[in-house]
Amino acid sequence: MKIKTLLAGVAAGALMVSLAACSSGSGGGSSTDSAGGGGDGGLIGVAMPTKSSERWIQDGDAVKKQLEDAGYTVDLQYAEDDIPTQVSQIENMITKGAEALIIASIDGTTLTSVLQEAADNDIPVIAYDRLIRDTENVDYYASFDNYKVGVQQANSVLNGLGLVDLEGKATDGAPAGPFNIELFAGSPDDNNATFFWEGAMDTLKPYIDKGTLVVKSGQTDFEQAATLRWDGETAQKRMENLLTSTYSDGSKVNAVLSPYDGISRGIISALTDAGYTVGAEWPIISGQDAELDSVKAIESGEQYATIFKDTRNLAKVASDMATALLQGNTPETNNTTDYDNGVKVVPSYLLESQIVVKDNINDVLVKSGYWTEDEIKG
Repeated sequence: MKIKTLLAGVAAGALMVSLAACSSGSGGGSSTDSAGGGGDGGLIGVAMPTKSSERWIQDGDAVKKQLEDAGYTVDLQYAEDDIPTQVSQIENMITKGAEALIIASIDGTTLTSVLQEAADNDIPVIAYDRLIRDTENVDYYASFDNYKVGVQQANSVLNGLGLVDLEGKATDGAPAGPFNIELFAGSPDDNNATFFWEGAMDTLKPYIDKGTLVVKSGQTDFEQAATLRWDGETAQKRMENLLTSTYSDGSKVNAVLSPYDGISRGIISALTDAGYTVGAEWPIISGQDAELDSVKAIESGEQYATIFKDTRNLAKVASDMATALLQGNTPETNNTTDYDNGVKVVPSYLLESQIVVKDNINDVLVKSGYWTEDEIKG
């Protein structure tokens, strides 16, 4: 599956906005970061999955700031990865009179009933980063080119092994291998996870087929590699099991495909506990989201790469979509073919992502203002 991203005319710099400070509202299912600003443009509900991941705090803050700057009042809620809580929060947004909803779902298949309620009240719905499935009542989707993200994750692993450059071009005099690799996937209830997996596996398969890469555990199916809720502890336990069951003969794992920084950190913990140390025999580990702890891990050599998806740009796109809808206009999209949620193809706007390795942290993350040098070095 190849997704063509049409981003002509959209300059990343034009989309950049300053991140608001992290919310001081309490965590947990009853988190209420709502009613920010005093805009007269109406109320917009923003439902985010959890505060346990640094990136979702940044997403929520950025969306909230964008909408408030546009004159709207924002009801921002975090459900702490509890599906009934998220459903209840969205119901409350509808009851409060929300004129639009921006939703990053916990499980994209569980919102059918509450979104029918939104439709009955003529409330447009924008799926944020995670596609909402199995309902006609989702109007637009704002995300990144998730298949390409998977390709980039695979290329970052191949680059770390000396097989390709960061664009995926074969390296002259590349080593023949074989390299032992283990594969991790995202949460099976998140539509993005399959796009990441497909992009990565389409890229890695030629190397697996010719024996340059060897999945020593034999676990090459999405279902075997999936990590429910993107949970780092779940990933750590699986990596521990892989090391015990597959590498007890003294062989070493040379690379790990990880689709998310939190999963990567769990993998790193398992490797450290098993006696691996950073150096020549430390595995190449990918990631995603450029979370601060993982950027620090790239600096220290524990993690090789991450994929930077600028949440400030995504917040701008989602906020512009909501504004356009409430002003009676048609939101801008650049993909109307690839994101089928099981009921309809959802018109989408896809943003670009970047591979981050140690050598380009400053150029990609510091110069863009996403992280400061002090934060990374601290």
